[in-house]
Amino acid sequence: MDGVIGGVLGAFGLAASAGLNAYIPLLIVALTAKFTNLITLAQPYDALTSWWTIGVLALLSAIEFFADKVPAVDLVNDAIQTFVRPTAGAILFAASAKAITDVNPVLSLIMGLLVAGTVHGVKSVAVRPVVAASTAGAGTPVVSFVEDLVAATVSLLSVVLPILMLIVLVLIIWFFAWWVDRRKGSSPRTV
Repeated sequence: MDGVIGGVLGAFGLAASAGLNAYIPLLIVALTAKFTNLITLAQPYDALTSWWTIGVLALLSAIEFFADKVPAVDLVNDAIQTFVRPTAGAILFAASAKAITDVNPVLSLIMGLLVAGTVHGVKSVAVRPVVAASTAGAGTPVVSFVEDLVAATVSLLSVVLPILMLIVLVLIIWFFAWWVDRRKGSSPRTV
C-alpha cells in the first residue's frame, strides 16, 4: 500500500512541479530512471531515458532557465509554456503513476494536465504579474529562481520521499497564503 500511496503522491508532486517548470521534473525523472532503480518507466514513457531525450530536456531546461529570468521575455515564455507545462504534467503523472499502480492512463493524463495547468495558471496569472508590477520587473529573476528551486526540490522529493514532498508542498502553500495575506494587510488603504 505504501508503494501505491507513494506513487500517487509522487505523481501529484511531479505534475505540480511541471506547472512551475516543465523541463526540470522531466529531466529529473529521466535521469533517475536512467541511472537508478527508484523509477522504472513502462512503455511508452521509457523513451524519457533515451540519451537524445535527456539531451533535449537539458537544452530546453537551460533555455527556459535563462528566458524566465528576463522581464518581458518571461511573459512570452509563460505564454508558450501554457501548452507545454500541462502536457509535461500529464506525461509525468501518467509515467510515475503507471510505474506504481494500474491507474487508467487517460485518468492519469487528465489528472496531470489539471494539476500542472492549475499551478501554471496561478503562477502566470496571479503571481508573476503582481511581482512584475510591484517591483518594476526587478523581482522577476528572483521569483523565477525560487520557482526553479521549488520545482527541483519537489521533483526530487516526489521521486525519493513522496510523503516528505507532501509535507513540503503543504508548507509552501501555507507560506504563499501567509505572504499574500501579509501583502494585503500592508497595502495602503484609500479613503
